[in-house]
Amino acid sequence: MIDDRYAISPSLPSDAFCSITGYPPSCRKLRIVPVVQSSVSALLARLSLWRPHTIRPPGHDRLNRLKWLYAPKADALGFAVRTTIAALLALVVALWMELDSPQWAPMTVWIVAQGSRGESLSKARWRLVGTVVGAVSAVALIAAFPQAPWLFFPAIGIWIGLCCGLATLVRNFRSYALVLSGYTCAIIALDAIRSPDDVFMIAMARSTYIILGLVCESLIAGLFSHNLAQTARRNIREKLQTALSSASVAIADLLAGDEQAFVRSRALFGALLSINDQIEFSEIEMGPHGHEGDHARAALAAVSVLLSRGLGMTARMKALGAAPQAFVETSLLVRTFLLALAPRLQDDDGIPLVIEDLRSLRAVCRQQVVNALTEETNGQHPPGSPQIQALLDLRILHSALEELLAELQQAIEEFDASQHVVRGDHFHFRLQSHRDLKEAAHNGIRAAVAITSAGLIWEVTSWPSGLGFITMVAVTCGLFATRENPVVGTMNFLRGAVWAVGVSFVLVMLILPRPAEYEMLAACLALPMIAGGLATRNPATAGAAAAYTLFLPNLVGPSNQGRLNEIAYFNASFALLCSIGFAVLIFRTILPFSSADERWRMRNRNLHDLRHLASATPVPQVRDWIGRNTDRFSRLIRHAGPTPTPTIEAYLQGTLSAMTIGLNIIRLRTVLARDQLPLQARRPITLVLGRMAQFTGRYGRTANAARAATASLRRIEARETNIGARIEMTRAIAYLLVISYELDANAAFLDASRPYRIVAA
Repeated sequence: MIDDRYAISPSLPSDAFCSITGYPPSCRKLRIVPVVQSSVSALLARLSLWRPHTIRPPGHDRLNRLKWLYAPKADALGFAVRTTIAALLALVVALWMELDSPQWAPMTVWIVAQGSRGESLSKARWRLVGTVVGAVSAVALIAAFPQAPWLFFPAIGIWIGLCCGLATLVRNFRSYALVLSGYTCAIIALDAIRSPDDVFMIAMARSTYIILGLVCESLIAGLFSHNLAQTARRNIREKLQTALSSASVAIADLLAGDEQAFVRSRALFGALLSINDQIEFSEIEMGPHGHEGDHARAALAAVSVLLSRGLGMTARMKALGAAPQAFVETSLLVRTFLLALAPRLQDDDGIPLVIEDLRSLRAVCRQQVVNALTEETNGQHPPGSPQIQALLDLRILHSALEELLAELQQAIEEFDASQHVVRGDHFHFRLQSHRDLKEAAHNGIRAAVAITSAGLIWEVTSWPSGLGFITMVAVTCGLFATRENPVVGTMNFLRGAVWAVGVSFVLVMLILPRPAEYEMLAACLALPMIAGGLATRNPATAGAAAAYTLFLPNLVGPSNQGRLNEIAYFNASFALLCSIGFAVLIFRTILPFSSADERWRMRNRNLHDLRHLASATPVPQVRDWIGRNTDRFSRLIRHAGPTPTPTIEAYLQGTLSAMTIGLNIIRLRTVLARDQLPLQARRPITLVLGRMAQFTGRYGRTANAARAATASLRRIEARETNIGARIEMTRAIAYLLVISYELDANAAFLDASRPYRIVAA
């Protein structure tokens, strides 16, 4: 018997019925027929949703990768056009002034041009400083070592090595100024080898090219800039709002016990450091201003501490087990507030209300602590009973939550102060960065060896283009010696140089075979330069585009008196490619960069800093500790790539753990400094700090000392009658819980006596 679910209307045509159901036509004679109205409807609905696979023409993916060229974004096109105009203007003015090397003026324009006006102005200022220092050092070297090549070349190598080493220890364009002073010295000094008496004039000429390029870039970029100060303030506001909103959501998820929230929150640290660097450029764009940038940096530091407190809160919740019901209710209130915070930050007038709500939540946490203390002291529960321990756990959690909210309040107050000028404000704030002295020494030695070796090649071979070869080796080593992984950067640089050689070949041999007027020269160079500018704004091609835009004017060799002949062009192109290839070889063979070695050094540095935190006098500041560890964390993220390996993931976890341990060590020392603990409560804390001061990564004794101190403080706290001392001991127990938990959870990472590697399962 046929199921009545298949009964359909007799009006359905036989052929349609049979084609859909597969039954023979004879079944239509039956009054019981399979009905397929629902099946037909489902089939038609599925057919309506079906879309054929898009047939892509051959080369579609390749064309899509070139979208930056044929369909650029508006900001990328604007950058390319205005920088090209500035470069051509600098070239025309240099030719009009009849300077002997006019190509250096447009090269300077392309070097200093950046995506934002603040970055361009900052780089221009530091480039001017680096040029002056390099010119003075070149004159000094020529005067010190005339006709003494084997003193002269090592001296240049040592100078460039010193500049590259020091540049590794500073940030932003201050680093660029140092390496610039190194290779500017090489450019001027090598140019003056044939006529040492003219070194001063050569230095002045070089400085003239630089100043001309800076003026032209600033002039044209200024014409394209509008509402610069207002835009800069808006950018700072948006970045801080994003940081605060992301952090608040992460903390809310951590309070809810979301395991993935911890992984998501880690990515915020790298973004915070990037925003911190951008604030410096926004300050320049704002023009005359107060201390808004300092308050913005303080807000970012508070967000970093907030995230660390959130991770510590997670550690306490795991260490204490199931949370008491009162804490669950309080954390729900806090989560509701945090999830609704982002839209409230959009309105300046609503910030005071946000801060008032935060104060109310902090008051709730403090009231819960008072309620627990009251219940403990009213004699309802015997000392040492499970109820007393549960009430202490409740106080620990609420005390930690109140401190977390206090950090959020500070971040929002600093955010509010960064939006307007505060009269009589003298606030200053700077974050420390991680400084790797061994990496700096490697960079300096590598650059010195490269320059000295290039000088040896020229002395041995007497290559007519040897001076140009040495000059470009100095430029390449200077530009990439401070990169964390210079091999990758120099390979992209070499690709860009190859493109510059190819395009310049077409221009020199085919398009500009005769001396051209200014207008014709500008017309011929405009499109190649615009293409280079577009490539500069595309992250995938930015490294190669830097070399392309830098070397294209140099290889074209514009001049008032003639054109670059074929022999000179091929010699210059060959010397350029050989110099960059030689630099790549040096970077690969002389103290090559190793991410594993860098991670090893950072682990050792973490342990050294933990020992320092436990014993240094005076107590180190939280912002210094946060700044160094955030920098280390961002380096790990940059080296991780799009898909971090299990080892990198473990390093990220371990670095955050070390930062959290360090913050709680500082807080423990702050509790001791307030001197409100009884003597018997100070002893276990002092013992833990003493163990930490001798910490070698063998976590066992230190973790055991932290657990023993926690148990001891619990007993002492239960017998203490002074309420203030009990509150201080509650805080100390909360800090010790995090320290012991993190030491146990990251024992392998913190043991720097052996390499650390995680193998994927």
